[in-house]
Amino acid sequence: KNTTEYCTVERINLDSETEKYFYGTWKVEKLLGFANSWNDASEYPTGQKFIGDEIIIKKDFFSSKGLKNYKKYQYELKNPLYEITATCYNSLSFYRLYKIDIPDLNENDVVKAVGISDPSTELRIPAGLSFLVVNNDRLILLSEATIFELKKITD
Repeated sequence: KNTTEYCTVERINLDSETEKYFYGTWKVEKLLGFANSWNDASEYPTGQKFIGDEIIIKKDFFSSKGLKNYKKYQYELKNPLYEITATCYNSLSFYRLYKIDIPDLNENDVVKAVGISDPSTELRIPAGLSFLVVNNDRLILLSEATIFELKKITD
C-alpha cells in the first residue's frame, strides 16, 4: 500500500518524539476553520469562547477544565491513555480522511490524530475533543468540526 496516498488508521501508542512535543500546558490561540461537512458558525463564529483557554496534557494527567465556557468539556483524567488514531502522510490524504482544510498545511506535512481515553474504561473522552499533531511542531485542537491553533505555554 502506498502510504503517501492514504492515512494509516490504527490505534497505536505515542512515539517518543510526539510524546515529548505533545506534553505541556497549551493555550487556545486562534480559530483556524471548520470541517467542510459541518460548519457550526452559530456556536463558534469566531471561536471567542475558546480563545485564551488552556488545556493541560501530561503523561500522568489530562485536563480540559480550562475550556471553561463548555460544561461538556470538563475532563480531568489521571494516567490518561493517549493514542495515535490515524497518521496522514501529506495534506491531501489528511483532507480525504477528515474533510478539513488546515490553513498553512504544507503538501508533505505529516499529521497524527491523537485521541484521549479514560484508563479505567478505555473509552475515548466524549464530546469530540481530539488533537492533531503536525510534524511534531504544531498542535491543533479539533472540537467537534472546528479547529483551533494551540500554543505551548509550558512543558
